[in-house]
Amino acid sequence: MFRILIVEDDEVITKALCKQIETWGYIGKGIHDFNHVLDEFNEFDPHLVLMDITLPFYNGYYWCTEIRKTSKVPLIFISSASDNMNIIMAMNMGGDDFVAKPFDLNVLIAKVQALLRRTYDFSTVQNNLEVHGAVLNLNDTTLNYENQKIDLTKNEVRILSTLMENSNRFVSRDEMMQALWETDEFIDDNTLTVNVARLRKKLEEAGLENFIITKKGIGYRIAE
Repeated sequence: MFRILIVEDDEVITKALCKQIETWGYIGKGIHDFNHVLDEFNEFDPHLVLMDITLPFYNGYYWCTEIRKTSKVPLIFISSASDNMNIIMAMNMGGDDFVAKPFDLNVLIAKVQALLRRTYDFSTVQNNLEVHGAVLNLNDTTLNYENQKIDLTKNEVRILSTLMENSNRFVSRDEMMQALWETDEFIDDNTLTVNVARLRKKLEEAGLENFIITKKGIGYRIAE
């Protein structure tokens, strides 16, 4: 059952959100002490956070930054400060989406469900993928190899999981971009090249040299 933390100082909004969240079978919880949001976040260990920008003591940008130091949990900003500058700041600070107040509860829940689906559904079939002793954990987006834990971006996980699921063959660049299109980012041929290069560098630093090989005009695959 998904747990959703609501960082919102308006009790009416918090109660309405909790009621709507529980209607869909999730667990909703509001913040009690706005001076210690991170402590309550760690204690509740949510699957998703709804974060207002204007809060007592510290604003939502501050708490988002603090959360991002230790967690990649999906986070949706909800705020009446919905000018372009605030939306851009919200995304740059680590937010995954932005919903302007006043909002329709059904629309917000639809966004919550979509983000939960994108973040967690791919792990329900298989939590780990293993090739040549390297274990990709789809739940916490890390690669484990010889007692080392490598943190990966969302795109790097998509690339590596696609290759590991098809480790017996070359995966074309078109297939790879199709997998990456499932994220919210625009992916073109050059972006794929950059992402693969960054991923290779991380793998090499962990001792996995030549883990991903390229065949010009064909695509990528995990080395045999």
